Amino acid sequence: MSPLRIGSLDLSSPAVLAPMAGITNVAFRTLCRELELERAGSTAGLYVCEMVTARALVERHPVTMHMTTFGPTETPRSLQLYTVDPEITYAAAKMIVDEDLADHIDMNFGCPVPKVTRKGGGSALPYKRRLFGEIVAAAVRATEGTDIPVTVKMRIGIDAEHHTHLDAGRIAAAEGAAAVALHGRTAAQRYSGTADWGEIARLKEHVTDIPVLGNGDIFSAEDAVKMMSETGCDGVVVGRGCLGRPWLFAELSAVLNDRQMPTPPNLGEVTAIMRRHGRLLADHHGEDRGMREMRKHMAWYLRGFPAGSDLRNSLARVSSLVELEDLLGRLDPTVPFPADAEGPRGRQGSPAAVALPDGWLDDPEDTLVPAGADIMHSGG
Repeated sequence: MSPLRIGSLDLSSPAVLAPMAGITNVAFRTLCRELELERAGSTAGLYVCEMVTARALVERHPVTMHMTTFGPTETPRSLQLYTVDPEITYAAAKMIVDEDLADHIDMNFGCPVPKVTRKGGGSALPYKRRLFGEIVAAAVRATEGTDIPVTVKMRIGIDAEHHTHLDAGRIAAAEGAAAVALHGRTAAQRYSGTADWGEIARLKEHVTDIPVLGNGDIFSAEDAVKMMSETGCDGVVVGRGCLGRPWLFAELSAVLNDRQMPTPPNLGEVTAIMRRHGRLLADHHGEDRGMREMRKHMAWYLRGFPAGSDLRNSLARVSSLVELEDLLGRLDPTVPFPADAEGPRGRQGSPAAVALPDGWLDDPEDTLVPAGADIMHSGG
């Protein structure tokens, strides 16, 4: 596989960590990087932080500012913006430039969550082609003269009758985006069913002057190789596949660079990773909040491993680092990585009609900024 170049960023691994609310904070990104270095000998990919709302960034909301924390040696620093307003977009991107907050700006036009789409944000917004173009152009204009590339992440469209990705890809490239990433589902599908990699291939054929990245249903290094082979995409964006498997990026880095894939960790190695994750979360959030955040990762880490229901329940209620250490010490460290730990993980849910503002589909050329769509907390 070839390395990936996104604007000024030279990435020797074409694997990108997708931003996930409540997951891809500095603790998780640090863990992924450490494991890539330890298990694959490099930190070669792009690790994107949780989505932050452009308005909340400009207004310096304390929660949002905390979410923009990067590790002292983290590079490149990648920040994803959720935005619906060209003026606010420009102000947020200019703030990132002026205050050296990040080395890369990704823009979220893929979120399918009803509270976002019903206000016209996320995966609803590319339907408004001119407004979408103005937003991308504003971020690019704010970063002119810098080495900070702007990229766009999106979905196929709103639903089967309203595909937007081909127009959005063309517009993003024309307005100066350095790359586009496509999740091969519509907003109506949410995370159900299977991703349509054929639409990623169509976008790659349609957008030829900037990299096109594919996203959706990559749960192993083999999946990444298959997607790149079948679609011709320039890189892969991995979200749910790394839940409870932060070492996946080491496997991706190795396989996509034609090196031998690292041996999957046994339960002793997994518990060591869990301890490290817990400590990093405690450092970032404080021990109480850090342990509450850690609880959601337990089932993902232990999927397929033998661990009794009582121990699993205790881990799901862990409240301190000492307790975490004690509970993990009860697991058998010699158990090998189980075959049934592979495959889809994370949320799936069911398809549903997409909540949209009244009259949203009437005029795709409308540039009116949707009211109240960015009055929300960062993270989705």
